Amino acid sequence: MSAITVRGLRKSYGPVEAVRGVDFDVAPGETFGFLGPNGAGKSTTIKILCTLARATSGSASVAGFDVATQRDEVRRRIGLVFQETTLDNYLSAAQNLRFHAELYGMPRQLVGPRMQQVLEMVGLWERRDAKVLTYSGGMKRRLEIARGLMHSPRVLFLDEPTVGLDPQTRASMWSYIHELREQEEITIFLTTHYMDEAEHCDRIAIMDEGTLVALDTPDALKATVGTDRVTIRTEDDDAALARLPEGVRTDDGIVLNVPDGEFYVPHLFGTLGVPITSVSISRPSLDDVFLSYTGRTIRDSEQNPAMPAFFAAMGSRR
Repeated sequence: MSAITVRGLRKSYGPVEAVRGVDFDVAPGETFGFLGPNGAGKSTTIKILCTLARATSGSASVAGFDVATQRDEVRRRIGLVFQETTLDNYLSAAQNLRFHAELYGMPRQLVGPRMQQVLEMVGLWERRDAKVLTYSGGMKRRLEIARGLMHSPRVLFLDEPTVGLDPQTRASMWSYIHELREQEEITIFLTTHYMDEAEHCDRIAIMDEGTLVALDTPDALKATVGTDRVTIRTEDDDAALARLPEGVRTDDGIVLNVPDGEFYVPHLFGTLGVPITSVSISRPSLDDVFLSYTGRTIRDSEQNPAMPAFFAAMGSRR
């Protein structure tokens, strides 16, 4: 059974169709990246999956439960870490987690052990009694992930989990994310506008104008862009170009676009007949993939204003 199943999902706001018949599956234990420019429909799709919005038509299930007819069951099984922080800065880390446990109706005898487990997982157990306002940005983000894990969800939604963090903290955050997936055996569904971070995903879905335009592994998506770029310098570029009619002379050297650069270069050394002094290979990046499918570069995702509504709904359910 898939962790997430989406079939024919549509969502309209009056005359505007934000999501136009989307279909995809996310496997249990998968890290699934969801990418798209502002207005692409990805935020609307995520809101539907998290029971923050209702679809106009189509269906979706999370952890085996229908997001429209079994909303409470879905909510018990998902964790949410959205881009906008919702921590109470004047409470300690422990108090924030205890409040979250109350919202989810966790048995009191399980709260203490689980809190220690998740805080140790993100390296914050020793700072559990410190007020959140004393935390750095990276520590706050780690605490939000711990809070999202507090009730042992089967699927964790992360919206721009490293936005605003410095590169070193971003790298550390990804180490925590990889560790928690292994320790918790959890499915991770995330959005990010950092293309280097998308490389961490098992598969990536790209949305544009309400439709799913691409879905595959990072390597497979990059392969769809086309060729590798091989740049060489030789002791005699004129002679080399005479033997390489597909080559183009540039300021950087002779450039060739080939299907597989790593396979082509050894062959080139063996057959060119002109000494090669330098060689470089560049492959299509996920930035190239995104541009190829959407015609634009990815921008910061829109802020999600619906997070407080989710907690309000959780509180009213109790």
